[in-house]
Amino acid sequence: MKLVGSHGSPFARKVRVVMAEKKIDCQFESINVAESHAQTQQFNPLGKVPYLVLDGDEVLYDSRVIVEYLDNLTPVHRLIPASGRPRAEVKVWEALADGMADAAGLIRMESMRPESQRNDAWVAKQQSKIDAALAAMSARLGEQPFCVDGKYSLADIAVGCALGYVSWRFPHIDWRTLYPNLAALADKLSARASFADTAPPPA
Repeated sequence: MKLVGSHGSPFARKVRVVMAEKKIDCQFESINVAESHAQTQQFNPLGKVPYLVLDGDEVLYDSRVIVEYLDNLTPVHRLIPASGRPRAEVKVWEALADGMADAAGLIRMESMRPESQRNDAWVAKQQSKIDAALAAMSARLGEQPFCVDGKYSLADIAVGCALGYVSWRFPHIDWRTLYPNLAALADKLSARASFADTAPPPA
């Protein structure tokens, strides 16, 4: 198998953390997405990363599909509950975290446009999504050690990658002070080898 993504992508990082936690060996190819759109579109018509090339050349995308596949590939350290409310809760956390990371990524892309072409109202709308997601995450987490039923799961991985991306790209967003329970979770996750080994490069 080969995973294609970028070192800065929170979605690729989510997949890489899952692979590390489940002891799955996989080649990782880091690409510059902006410069490799045509190549990427050959594997994912949407032109997005990450995508996973299986041994038979079948391709899986997006990150939510990939992590589901990987979690079912081996019973080692299951990260997604099989069914019921716990499974639904994990997937809701993942959707919330991915949505926040997506909003942050869109702001990052807008900031790379010439200043005269930037849409401040659109950026503010994306920022409001980040703010709302952080508040919702903090409220849902409460005093729990992990996101769902006090157990480490894909929910924590998705949240950790999203929080890491926001801190990396937007250090001025002081979510740690506003939401100390999220900061404590992020610190706990950062201490895991799977997170330390997949941290994005210096900004």
